[in-house]
Amino acid sequence: MTNAAKNTVCLWFDRDAEDAARFYAATFPDSSVGAVYRAPGDFPSGQQGDVLTVAFTVMGIPCLGLNGGPAFKHSEAFSFQVATADQAETDRYWNAIVGNGGQESECGWCKDKWGLSWQITPRALLEAIADPDPAAARRAFDAMMTMRKIDIAAIEAARRG
Repeated sequence: MTNAAKNTVCLWFDRDAEDAARFYAATFPDSSVGAVYRAPGDFPSGQQGDVLTVAFTVMGIPCLGLNGGPAFKHSEAFSFQVATADQAETDRYWNAIVGNGGQESECGWCKDKWGLSWQITPRALLEAIADPDPAAARRAFDAMMTMRKIDIAAIEAARRG
């Protein structure tokens, strides 16, 4: 399982790491599926020949999907944060994740159907909550706290007051 990257994010899946990797590769730029490794023998949650690991890249980040079985689930303690340029890009990623069996959460967070958390974060939001004017930053932050998918126009309007 050689990998050119010095550090790789290993993500535990039940049995569908390859499906997840293919979805990420089809959804996000600079993403791809690499080698698919099959188990050379039986293992606790599978048999010889089953997909054991999948090497893939998500937006330039090297990952390894491990089909480790049902013992561990994803949690919000780990998420991919995707910085978006505009509302169209925000909507595209959000809708791809939520519309493919995922679920919405608060403040720009959502989960894909495998339970992996994503923060779909417009750059305009990051700029607004870092505004040097504390009142403008607070208005933008308060607006974000009421949202699921981030509405850039509403964030900018709140920032302006």
